[in-house]
Amino acid sequence: MITLLNSAFKYVHKGQVSGIRVSTRPDAIDRGILTILKSYGVTSIEIGAQSMIDKVLKKNNRGHSAKDVQTAAKLIKEMGFSLGIQMMTGLYGDCDEYSIKTAKEIAKLKPDTVRIYPTIVLKDTDLAALYADGFYKPQNLDDAVELSTKLLQIFNNDGINVIRLGLHSIEKESYIGGPWHPAFSELCISNLYFKNAKKVLSEKGSYILYVKPSSVSKMTGQKKINLNKLHELGYDCVIKTRSDLKEYEIIAERIEQP
Repeated sequence: MITLLNSAFKYVHKGQVSGIRVSTRPDAIDRGILTILKSYGVTSIEIGAQSMIDKVLKKNNRGHSAKDVQTAAKLIKEMGFSLGIQMMTGLYGDCDEYSIKTAKEIAKLKPDTVRIYPTIVLKDTDLAALYADGFYKPQNLDDAVELSTKLLQIFNNDGINVIRLGLHSIEKESYIGGPWHPAFSELCISNLYFKNAKKVLSEKGSYILYVKPSSVSKMTGQKKINLNKLHELGYDCVIKTRSDLKEYEIIAERIEQP
């Protein structure tokens, strides 16, 4: 560990980078380890919680408990590190209710960042064997997007930044099943904008939907899917921008017909 840290710390020492981010297991964290990490320029630590339901962790042979996550998170914050927490959906023995509870428990720990990863089945894994024997059924893409959208909303409501939704990439030859999509994050964010738009729309008709300038494509959706779905519900919408709006914030203005 120290050899690897030394390789990165020289760039911190030269001022070429501001700090080092590491990712580890929650049960690998203690004060001694954190003291070493701080002395070598580590500023951000992510822990792989995956679930805050002990029976789910046990079924997936994680080797740690929800209590380990809580203890590690507290220590990391106490010692001045930025805290990131990773969670997974669709684990063996998991369900939407457990994932929502996991998100709420993670939110209580007040992490600076969160990553959400739907479970993907890969070759030569225990999960692949469970899948082949019919004991495990992965999420489909639509269900994974819908659940992750709810989780995104939970964290957003608590001011917690979700910095990743879904895996960056996978090796196609290793993929067996599960909700992998190259634009999974965009699907979830767009879905949340659609849900928020429905909340601010009242009677059917024509509307201007105002969003922040960087959110136009998110509100529109891929291939204008959000605008098309709103049209099917009886809302003809155009998108305009307002620089005073926050992420996911939408203001609807009805267009009066002459």
